[in-house]
Amino acid sequence: MRNMIRQMFLALVIGALAAITTGTAAALAATPQTYAVESLSPSDGAVVGIAHPVTVRFATPVADRARAERSVTVGALPGSFTWHGDRELVWQPRGFLPAATRLTVAAGTARTEFRTDGGTTADADMSAHTFTVDVPGQPPRVMPASMGKPGRETPVGTFPVLERDRSVVMDSRTIGIPLSSPEGYYITAQFAERLTWSGVYVHSAPWSVDQQGHENVSHGCINLAPDDAQWYYSVVRIGDPVTTHW
Repeated sequence: MRNMIRQMFLALVIGALAAITTGTAAALAATPQTYAVESLSPSDGAVVGIAHPVTVRFATPVADRARAERSVTVGALPGSFTWHGDRELVWQPRGFLPAATRLTVAAGTARTEFRTDGGTTADADMSAHTFTVDVPGQPPRVMPASMGKPGRETPVGTFPVLERDRSVVMDSRTIGIPLSSPEGYYITAQFAERLTWSGVYVHSAPWSVDQQGHENVSHGCINLAPDDAQWYYSVVRIGDPVTTHW
């Protein structure tokens, strides 16, 4: 009789321990892993263009990239991910973000909310030598332009405006051309919008006004007349798309 009672007691203890272990494992499995976030862009309250990416900078290196990507949502919008190193994740929308819309970003432990502008876009036609800007609610503005000359062609694609600068120093050495070369230059450009980190800009170029609308003579940038460049600078936001094509 004692052996039977002892066996029943042991069976109850083992069952209880098994239930506790199983419950703990289930609770851990149900708890999603979160990641500490150092910074989010666009910042909270920002107003940006419809091609602006979302950049997440994690506080520590990320080993499980797929899990980190699943922690990022931008409203309910579809998009794609690109990693820059093991801490920086960039989300790009599929197509453009909806215009004039408030969007909430969730990434790991962080949240931010930003708004898109009305959807200003620009089109650089390198064959027609034109730069056309479409501001919603206004007639398109078609401007003569000069893009990259043969051997220094402006890259083809759609680029969000990365920076706006009232003036910026342009140094040919940054693209591998010595100042002593006949192609060398060191100039200050006005009303400039950066399209690539390698140095492609839209900017004022009074020195190429005679070629604008007729010939591509730049080292890759999109040259505009001073008045046109100043007008574009006044209407463009960070994240507005510029599409270049032939």
